Amino acid sequence: MTELPPLPADDARTPAQRASDEGWWGQVRALYDLTDEVVMLDNGYWGAMARPVLQAYQQATATVNAGNAWFGRLAFPGLLEQARQRLAQVLGVDAAEIALTRGATEAMQVLIGGYRRLAPGDGVLYADTDYDSMIAAMQWLHARRGVEVQRVVLPEPFDHDGVIEAYRQALARQPRTRLLLLTQVNHRNGMLLPVAEIAALARAAGVDVVLDAAHGIGQVDTPLRAMGVDFAGINLHKWIGAPVGLGAIYVRAGRVRDLDPYMGQADEDGIDTRLHTGTVNFAACMALPLALDLHQRIGVANKRARLLYLRNRWLEALRDDPRIQLLASADPRLSSAIAAFRLHGETSMAGNTAIAERMVRQSGVFVVPRDGLASGACLRVTPGIFSTPAQMDALVAAVRAVSAWRTPA
Repeated sequence: MTELPPLPADDARTPAQRASDEGWWGQVRALYDLTDEVVMLDNGYWGAMARPVLQAYQQATATVNAGNAWFGRLAFPGLLEQARQRLAQVLGVDAAEIALTRGATEAMQVLIGGYRRLAPGDGVLYADTDYDSMIAAMQWLHARRGVEVQRVVLPEPFDHDGVIEAYRQALARQPRTRLLLLTQVNHRNGMLLPVAEIAALARAAGVDVVLDAAHGIGQVDTPLRAMGVDFAGINLHKWIGAPVGLGAIYVRAGRVRDLDPYMGQADEDGIDTRLHTGTVNFAACMALPLALDLHQRIGVANKRARLLYLRNRWLEALRDDPRIQLLASADPRLSSAIAAFRLHGETSMAGNTAIAERMVRQSGVFVVPRDGLASGACLRVTPGIFSTPAQMDALVAAVRAVSAWRTPA
């Protein structure tokens, strides 16, 4: 059985004080085998497994392969239940309220597509910052349920009260809204939504919230229950550091019957009657408890503090550059590891893709273009807990270099 190596001893410092301790974070970084081909700042795609988790995954793969159906049918069900119990403990929910999925997208499609408290003429609401697959699922409800689908455009630049007011006004404009999609941390500009406040508004208006927590769980230290939502989709291979292909669905106790049973399954209270993922990745599920152990050993509050420290390092260095538009708030209530920028006036996807490609060729810095915001395309930057201040400085130099390239003489 793979065991975790010792990590730096805890001390009396706060996470914010520990965030800039390169010795402490260097020991965390040493747990990862990372590419040095580029300065890798697309850690929002998925999170690299730490070496101990990778080893556990490899060992589990060998065990599954050797045992085959004998192992899968007899030993694995108990291990799967142990993984679910461990995840429930980390999330602070009951094991009966969650089930493992292949990712947040699968979980969210079950929640959105299966939500059956909708009648023709009711409304559903999403924002321009939400994830493409979730937007598509919300739009699909028009054909499936006969509802009216509306979009809210969130303010840019965004501020805490302005974001809440945008949702307040949208709910007031659409009094028949019954389902609201919220994204805890969006994949475009990284804004951390004030979910609890918006969910309270929705609840007062008789609206259910389905929460896309793909980028939130694991890097934001807000307990799931504290957000006041009854339905959520979670990724475990992003900020938790589990093997790729693991996520979870959360349905608060008592709400399962508000979702359709999956394709002919019995209409019962168990969450497992609402989805069916087929043959799962046995080894990934078996490695999950160790990934959760390491996640808790490092500490989500420490992760958040470190990620904000790295994020703010590059943002503050570029904040006064007139050539660059930063799509990020200085308000920590709205801040995550993810932030975005664009060169002033460059809102096309083609233009931002060209800039990203030049940054790699010219400076060896890898960021990704993102489209879908009402204001246009942008470039997304996502450090990981293993990123360094020197890499943030390399990003700043790369952005300035590409700004000079695109700025007319």
